[in-house]
Amino acid sequence: MTTVNIMDCVFIYRTATYSEKLHLLQGDKKNHVSAQSVSLCGRVMFSGGGIEKRGISKAVNKRSSSRRSSSSSTGSGSTSGSSSGSGSSSGSSSESGRSNNSGSSSGSGSGSGSGSTPLGSPPHVQMASHESLNSESKSSSLNSKLGHESAGSPSAGSPSPPKSVCSSSSTSTDQHHHHQLAHVLNATSKLTVREGTRTLRPDEPTLVPGEHMEGTAREVTYLCPYTGPKKGTLSVTNYRLYFRSPETDPPFELEVPLGVVSRIEKVGGANTSRGENSYGIEIFCKDIRNLRFAHKQENHSRRMVTEKLLQYAFPASHKLPFFAFEYCEQYPENGWTVYEPIAELKRQGLPNESWRITRINEDYELCETYPAVWAVPAAASDTDLRNVAAFRSRGRIPVLSWIHPESQATITRCAQPLVGVSGKRSRDDEAYIQHIMDANAQSHKIFIMDARPSVNAVANKARGGGYESEDAYQNAEVQFLDIHNIHVMRESLRKLQEVCYPHIDNAHWLSNLEATHWLDHIRCVLSGALRIADKVESHKTSVVVHCSDGWDRTAQLTALAMLMLDGYYRTIPGFAVLIEKEWLSFGHKFAQRIGHGDDRHQDEDRSPVFLQFVDCVCQVMKQFPHAFQFTEDLLITVLDHLYSCLFGTFLYNSERERMEKEVKTKTVSLWSLILSNPSDFENPLYNPATRHHVLFPLTSMRHLCLWDKYYCRWNPSMRPQVQDDVFFFFS
Repeated sequence: MTTVNIMDCVFIYRTATYSEKLHLLQGDKKNHVSAQSVSLCGRVMFSGGGIEKRGISKAVNKRSSSRRSSSSSTGSGSTSGSSSGSGSSSGSSSESGRSNNSGSSSGSGSGSGSGSTPLGSPPHVQMASHESLNSESKSSSLNSKLGHESAGSPSAGSPSPPKSVCSSSSTSTDQHHHHQLAHVLNATSKLTVREGTRTLRPDEPTLVPGEHMEGTAREVTYLCPYTGPKKGTLSVTNYRLYFRSPETDPPFELEVPLGVVSRIEKVGGANTSRGENSYGIEIFCKDIRNLRFAHKQENHSRRMVTEKLLQYAFPASHKLPFFAFEYCEQYPENGWTVYEPIAELKRQGLPNESWRITRINEDYELCETYPAVWAVPAAASDTDLRNVAAFRSRGRIPVLSWIHPESQATITRCAQPLVGVSGKRSRDDEAYIQHIMDANAQSHKIFIMDARPSVNAVANKARGGGYESEDAYQNAEVQFLDIHNIHVMRESLRKLQEVCYPHIDNAHWLSNLEATHWLDHIRCVLSGALRIADKVESHKTSVVVHCSDGWDRTAQLTALAMLMLDGYYRTIPGFAVLIEKEWLSFGHKFAQRIGHGDDRHQDEDRSPVFLQFVDCVCQVMKQFPHAFQFTEDLLITVLDHLYSCLFGTFLYNSERERMEKEVKTKTVSLWSLILSNPSDFENPLYNPATRHHVLFPLTSMRHLCLWDKYYCRWNPSMRPQVQDDVFFFFS
């Protein structure tokens, strides 16, 4: 048995990557190092690092259990370890998320020290300090390295040798296109390996419950923009597209949920095609990538594939049900119960002497886009509510989103008043705003935060809308937050996609990124939410938030402000409640903004509003790595299933529509997957003490960065270099 000098152990451990640390803890059989010796190394290095020990131990348990499950699950190896950066990949992403955060622990400070407390601020208020941001940036390359390192393993069940032992081998760039749903496959109790009585072929995917094959085309070539063409078999199910090429070892696999597809175009014609791969189809996706497949004309397979793709990628346009209504997996946790409106209001201390809970909208008659349960000022009668609804766009009156547990300052949300060019007034609406202000005894002023640029707000008067006049609303101050509309955001994302995919102009990266204005828009949203949180926390003043209709920018602002103010929303179940409450129940138009099942890809209602919100959450997470119970892998998983239509969570535009379609009884909730697999998303750096802290992130441009783990996950050129100069020395 080879003995290991303890100082060598220290050097090994400190210079090893996260994946190598895992191998150290398990014993490196290839180099004949005893598990007992490396365990000694682990104990020495863990003697002062409780958080890192917890994270690594969980990762070791996860990897070993992953190995056991992969050996007994048919086909799981083909779907568990190839997705680069995808939050929906159980075999790679869950481990990647933990290694990412463990890596950042080296430069993030103590458990609650991610933000310094400024003079004059309460002890529970956290500010993002320059020191924490500098340390965070120092570890960012290590974070990315660790994330891609675990994502690049050929199989979650068969980890690759430590890169310090073997020569540094970069992850196959093919895996950046392998978008699969291993979280779903690994979380299922039973994997479906047969379709009826027919055994699936090796080149066909393992099916999830409710999925069935629709068509298969062979001798199809996938034109990878990074590694060149790959010939294989293309399969289409009622849920996804699956391509498998046996030309590489292991076989190259690519799968895309059809809900991700934005549009499909045929390339080349029977009489116009020139070249070997000029005849086929191109698929444009909603997750910042495009896919191109070449077909042989003599096989006549393109028509079949195109027809099946159009039919199942756009079920709403073909009067077919979403796949979510076919998916019938059983999870240990029922995600539909995570949010109960009355329970959440009671958690906030309601009802009280100033606020009451009403079911006036139980039948969705007063406002069809609002939830059934509201919290409104106790001084306002039901008649007052109806009169106010007549003066607010879409009947969306100011209702409570959040109340401060100590000062009773509140965040309420609504739509714009119907002032119009003539400057109409409503005594009921003015009195209602006064009731909101009076419910907070610590302040005799109220702020009305209009998310729009002032020019846009004035222009809305011509269409019957507008904004509150400070002359009419006594003790109210109106502030404009300069967040642009959905059309500007859609164009900004289009430009960002061109910059990130498929190829990047490294010489002009920064200028090209700046030209998209994406980070400018992220800054505006974050700054607006920070201003709201500051008014409520520091000034103890109530805030009313609205934009035009109150379901886009308003949701961004209220949800982010609540995330900063209330640590409950920074836990895994709390984040689910936040999305269910502020986005789903209050009627963000997910169906129109995302285009679920709709083939009208040029629809003017499409916009990445929710994507911006999740991006902003990630920006706050990077500044306060100890304040969130979850990692960015959860955020990526949420975004992946925002498009996938595997779950019923994000379908339709409002609570009323979901009730009519019986979504809760006929589909599975995304939160069922997440709450049944919490360890896949837990942040090992999380400090529960921060739940009582208020976060004030820095929102200047120099403190924001592009979320490359999401936007650039398909592009291998954006991955940081993996150092290959780490060696083990044994005495």
